Amino acid sequence: MAPTPPGKPATRVHVVSDVHGNARDLARAGEGADALVCLGDLVLFLDYADHSRGIFPDLFGVENADRIVELRTARRFAEAREFQTRLWASLDGDRPAVIEKAVRKQYAELFAAFPTPTYATYGNVDMPPLWREYARPGTTVLDGERVEIGGRVFGFVGGGLRTPMRTPYEISDEEYAAKIEAVGEVDVLCTHIPPEVPELVYDTVARRFERGSRALLDAIRRTRPKYALFGHVHQPLARRMRIGTTECVNVGHFAATGKPWVLTW
Repeated sequence: MAPTPPGKPATRVHVVSDVHGNARDLARAGEGADALVCLGDLVLFLDYADHSRGIFPDLFGVENADRIVELRTARRFAEAREFQTRLWASLDGDRPAVIEKAVRKQYAELFAAFPTPTYATYGNVDMPPLWREYARPGTTVLDGERVEIGGRVFGFVGGGLRTPMRTPYEISDEEYAAKIEAVGEVDVLCTHIPPEVPELVYDTVARRFERGSRALLDAIRRTRPKYALFGHVHQPLARRMRIGTTECVNVGHFAATGKPWVLTW
């Protein structure tokens, strides 16, 4: 970071992504900052490191969570969907209603943990229709929109692209590209998913390429923001790289680290 000129107070922004139920550390994530930025994935459906945590094991037990992780890790997505279908059929109640009830419980705790001000966008496992219900005064939800923080313009694009995982907020490449275009030129471009660069989208533990955005990569090259910040890939091959004049940063898997990434100017 460039040094702050004498007599000018520094602006400090803390950035988190992939919170996945970590409300305890989220409540402290804004300490010492002028603002908190959250790049989504608040919900914890299933913790791949600890299969006892999340909505899935709460409903179906750890043994079934072990099995679904095994199938997904082996990229046997059709088998995983069939297995889940059988599990859901064994439950009483409507599947969407059961999921929404569990998500609402997590959102109530997580949104209460956000400091003021917080600027947030959705991750691919989030349920956008619920956010405006839980966002309190002081929390601004943005998607395909811009906001000024400390004299710099931040652009926000939420969600992920379509995958065999079929997570709740996956959209088409065209819809995602339209949101990138709507944001336009900004100083800091904030997204949930990374640009489509192999080193940034490959997860070294899951041993697979996650979906990144070509439209995001093109926008970074064309508009040259000072920073492009994102999450989504929990254990990336590269956490940071420069594309032209833009510093691209995976701000980290907050659920595991409990520590925000710090931006000052």
